[in-house]
Amino acid sequence: MKEDVSSNYDIDEETLFIVTQTFKALSDPTRVRILHLLSIKECSVNEIASQLTLSQSTVSHQLRFLKNLRLVKFRREGTSLYYSHDDEHVQNVLEETIRHARHN
Repeated sequence: MKEDVSSNYDIDEETLFIVTQTFKALSDPTRVRILHLLSIKECSVNEIASQLTLSQSTVSHQLRFLKNLRLVKFRREGTSLYYSHDDEHVQNVLEETIRHARHN
């Protein structure tokens, strides 16, 4: 009996959407900078804004986008939110790409 291998090459619509949205997230310089910082340490919105010389509004907007894709997560401490990366796979892709770009 011959197995239908064509289904092994297809990507279902949900997976395709998630993959393209993840690459969309990584195609924005501000989001890459935020994800890279969060790979190093957990930060509040104010810390991210200060470290990367961005407005709090810009940081909040980008974090919302990243959170919706489950690329960042947060924890609440009092009235402050602290963000960190939430997807080891995407973080590995990002860090490998940074190493690749820095390689001579």
